[in-house]
Amino acid sequence: MAVDEQDNQSESTPREAELQRQLDGLQSQVTDMHKAREATENPELSFEVQSLKEKLDEHSKQLKQSVEKLTQLESENLVL
Repeated sequence: MAVDEQDNQSESTPREAELQRQLDGLQSQVTDMHKAREATENPELSFEVQSLKEKLDEHSKQLKQSVEKLTQLESENLVL
């Protein structure tokens, strides 16, 4: 049983690492958009940047929830 648990844990680590890399990428994009917004005075672009930031924030939240759900499901799988 201990070997199976170790195998499942090693499988979850790359998935979580990939999700974390995606999250880091999204956060980097948000930072870049903040810089772009500060550099421009065009109200339409500022609105677009804000809209995209909100979408990225929502996707980041969903990605975090997916990681949590994946971890929960993998834990339940270990029990089964």
